[in-house]
Amino acid sequence: MPLTIKTPGKLMIAGEFAVLEPNYKLVVMAVDRFVYTTLNEASEYTITLENFSLDNLRWQYKDGHAFIESKDERVLYTSNALDVACRYLDELNIPIKPMHIAIRSELDDASGRKYGLGSSAAVVTSIISAILTAYLPHPPEPMLVFKLAAITHVNTQGNGSGADVAASAYGGFIEYTSFQAEWLREANRTTQSLIELVNMNWEYLSIKPFRLPEHAHMAIGWTGTPASTGQLVKNILKLKVTDLEAYEQFLLDSKTAVAQFIQGAKVNDIPLMQAGIKKNRHALARVGMEAGVDIETDVLKTLCDIAERCGGAGKSSGAGGGDCGIAVMTTHDQVDRLEERWTSVGIEPLSLRMAPQGAAVTKDCNEN
Repeated sequence: MPLTIKTPGKLMIAGEFAVLEPNYKLVVMAVDRFVYTTLNEASEYTITLENFSLDNLRWQYKDGHAFIESKDERVLYTSNALDVACRYLDELNIPIKPMHIAIRSELDDASGRKYGLGSSAAVVTSIISAILTAYLPHPPEPMLVFKLAAITHVNTQGNGSGADVAASAYGGFIEYTSFQAEWLREANRTTQSLIELVNMNWEYLSIKPFRLPEHAHMAIGWTGTPASTGQLVKNILKLKVTDLEAYEQFLLDSKTAVAQFIQGAKVNDIPLMQAGIKKNRHALARVGMEAGVDIETDVLKTLCDIAERCGGAGKSSGAGGGDCGIAVMTTHDQVDRLEERWTSVGIEPLSLRMAPQGAAVTKDCNEN
């Protein structure tokens, strides 16, 4: 020590909502905005959450659980990540020495605007990676970090695909299928230890990194409005009861769209990638309309239409309803023209690029 772990955020590229079902793929991209977790030896167990101005909070590991001594609800993900990491080390009979932990996120901007870059997942992944890196004899494998972070995330919020955790743990572009939150909750309840849980086969889980063609360019635009992901997910899933046929058609369309995008990336066929983006866009807009929710808002529609007029393909990213949209273009000139037109209608281009590496040691916690 000191030790600093740099962990990327994420953007969903294709396959949203469908990924919540077994064996349906999603493409997620790690982005080059980061959470930094720094560990220092200390005389007490303390933690600082810089973005919340919470300094030197006491925490402890007692009776098999770690927790932060604070009633502030904003520490919940952090406290649960500490708990999972410390319990895992305890099961390995590794003593946990007093330390100070400092966490700083650049996933939101200085004014607190939220872009939908997976902040809670990145924080959880960063904390777990930092503690494991500090105490294990060898750097932790991304899969171990992913599984412990996924356990933390599902324990905390009860649901989610885990794709944002995968992006933070692995970096790059990922072809992903979810472990299924319901399965993980049950497995967590019935297994005797975290070691047993991380070593068992997570039946539905698949994490396959891949690369985009050299001439495929991703552009990201922010709508200016944060999205309510949880409520959107609940409304879409209601279709399984109210209109199963529409829901199953959406799953089929999403499957086809994601397959086109991935195949296009693997064979260097950018038009096929763009066809997948367009198909996924229309599938999401249609299922939103059928569920009575606004996935493709007017601003997101404008973002996508401009992308198509500039020679590319665009869609909402994540749950939609706000946050970001993405576009796949073929040249830098197209991206420049696209971003100029986005700016003219009040859409903020974000200077985000793919982050090739997941959670890892960095020398400078202030680097950008």
